[in-house]
Amino acid sequence: MKHPDDENKELFDWLEGELAPDPDADPGGRVVDLESARAARTGSADPSPDSGADSTAAESTDPRPPEPGTESADPDPDKVVMVDQPTRATGPGYLGRLMGAKRREVIPVWLRSWAELKTATSWVARHYAHAAGYHALRSPVYALRLALQAPAGAAKFVGSTMRWVADREGEPVRLAAVRRENAGEYLTLSRQRDGRVRLRTLITVVGMFVGVATALAMYVLAPAWLQAVSVSALVMALGFNGRRADDPVIHRAVEMPKAAKLTSDIVLRALGSLGIPAINQAQAKGRDGFEFTAPITRDGPGWRAEGNLPFGVTVTDIIDKRDRLASGLRRPLGCVWPEAVPDEHTGHLVLWVGDQDMSKAKQPAWPLAKSGTVDLFKPVAYATDQRGRWTELTLMYIAGIIGAIPRMGKTFLLRLLLLIAALDPRAELHTYDMKGTGDLDPVGHAVSHRHGAGDDDEVIEYAINDARALREELRRRTKVIRSLPRDICPESKVTSELASKRSLGLHPIVVAADECQVLFEHPKYGKEFEEIFTDLVKRGPATGIVVLLATQRPDAKSLPTGISANASLRLCLKVMGQLENDMVLGTSAYKRGVRATMFAWADKGIHYLVGEGSDASIVRSVYIDGQDAERIAARARAVREKAGLLTGHALGEEPEVTASGYDLLADILAVVPAKEAKVWSETVVSRLAELRPEVYEGWDPEALAAALKPHDIATIQVGRRVDGKVVNRRGIDRSHLTAAIAERDGKRDAG
Repeated sequence: MKHPDDENKELFDWLEGELAPDPDADPGGRVVDLESARAARTGSADPSPDSGADSTAAESTDPRPPEPGTESADPDPDKVVMVDQPTRATGPGYLGRLMGAKRREVIPVWLRSWAELKTATSWVARHYAHAAGYHALRSPVYALRLALQAPAGAAKFVGSTMRWVADREGEPVRLAAVRRENAGEYLTLSRQRDGRVRLRTLITVVGMFVGVATALAMYVLAPAWLQAVSVSALVMALGFNGRRADDPVIHRAVEMPKAAKLTSDIVLRALGSLGIPAINQAQAKGRDGFEFTAPITRDGPGWRAEGNLPFGVTVTDIIDKRDRLASGLRRPLGCVWPEAVPDEHTGHLVLWVGDQDMSKAKQPAWPLAKSGTVDLFKPVAYATDQRGRWTELTLMYIAGIIGAIPRMGKTFLLRLLLLIAALDPRAELHTYDMKGTGDLDPVGHAVSHRHGAGDDDEVIEYAINDARALREELRRRTKVIRSLPRDICPESKVTSELASKRSLGLHPIVVAADECQVLFEHPKYGKEFEEIFTDLVKRGPATGIVVLLATQRPDAKSLPTGISANASLRLCLKVMGQLENDMVLGTSAYKRGVRATMFAWADKGIHYLVGEGSDASIVRSVYIDGQDAERIAARARAVREKAGLLTGHALGEEPEVTASGYDLLADILAVVPAKEAKVWSETVVSRLAELRPEVYEGWDPEALAAALKPHDIATIQVGRRVDGKVVNRRGIDRSHLTAAIAERDGKRDAG
């Protein structure tokens, strides 16, 4: 292996670079013909044939270009122009590299984190407790098998003793001497054998007498318990001696994963099997094709290798061939996880190879499975990474999107997040299972303020009424936050302290919809759902309203761009293509190597997490089945009942039917007469506030633009003459409104 970061070499290079340069040295670094130079100095009359060329070349040693506006004294077109700087000025020296070096942690992460230390300690304790209990329960069977094998063990002991006494191990050598007819060698070996046999016979006879005497003494003098222990130990020893290699008496209590140690040769072999030209060319020339920048070390339940790929090869190229990489490593696909490093160049690869498939590895017990409550304003563990460490998530101040193809765990992941929200007794849940299979019923029936399942007309009407009420609640909250003193609400957003004050009504609200495309593609209310949820996603997080949407069809219709572009939390399980990948994880995520397409069909619950921190990470969510979900939801309900915070659907209360309250397009046409073809947005919102203050008060031009976007109406530049000058501001074209209304009403009539 080559180690380019040799510290001694770096030190020598730094010391050499710090030495003062020779003032007579040629700055051009040319190769000088010594014979020609000597002839020129001594005035030789017979110079070499090439001396003229060399002396001509030596006339000008200044590499600087001529001054502008002057012609070069040497117009030779073949003259070499030097563009590289001197070697010692090419980069930071040894001390500079030391100052910029990344120091590895002295104390491991699992020792600096009390939670991880506790988890590791509990795993070790459970492992040995299980092994002890397993063998303790089977100890009578072990004893019986050893007793049954004792006669065979005694026979083996007697036979091996007799062979030892008779010096049978030397017999092949003596026979070889006989075959060679070497009498002298045979006589020497025979005398040696006779001496051994006499000595060993004496030792055996003495041992027999001592053994028999000891047995008689114990039989006469020893207490019964010591006799029983001695006989049992002798029987067990003989039984152990009589065991068969293919039938062990004691079986393993725990099957430990058998994973080969990851070495540099294995990594290089796997990278060479990918068929990437740059790597194969480097290895064909005797180079490694991969520059290790750190030793291969254990990292959790696996191995970590880190280094630089050849120039022009990116980590994305490796991720694209993850299945071939796993074949080259001879490991299951779920064990091999190539990753990019955000702070490094795109050719810096971190390869983590686990001992077990991530989808099959046993997860630690979820801390909230049996006890505990949640503060939604603080991080909560919900998944584990490849190393088996907990990954935390903060549900406040976000809007989240969950995307996946069917049967990958999307609904279970959404239900897990809702169970976390339910364990905060202050949280008000609005849950909608548009698939209609009842997967969200354990949460919905136990604690939800509003809950619906299915895509029937009654459920859609129920959902649209709830959405309208949520929009009004959003506006009420903005007014409350605006009215609070700065010392109480310094950042103009809901905090945990404010959420606990019931008089303010700023408790967390979590709105969740599984198969949300059913709402946004509804022929009658789809546009209104899109408008309301877009507003909730944009303005809701600061007011304590969280929106969680899940869909198996992550496209522009299922996830309107106004929603997908403003959702800060992205959870993407397996998807089939680049378009779906980027719809959930964000534009250009696929190009950056964040690819949920690489997940296998067996990777249930494994997904990319984007939003909790700056980097995308691969995690595996906690698996909570239906029965566990019901138990956790029942515990959350009991806490709410005790605090008097159970409301709405969970109490059997039916919501009041709320009319839409307004038709935005019709209201704009009502305040913009036909003679005004184009009008500024600020004028429109001012008139709308006068028309319906309970609806439009507080709107600004940006809110108007966002409300019009679901209707496919965009604002335009509108010029007006003010005090003799033309002023351009954003506004609307009235003809666009009339066309949208005509198209909408026409579709309704057709329906």
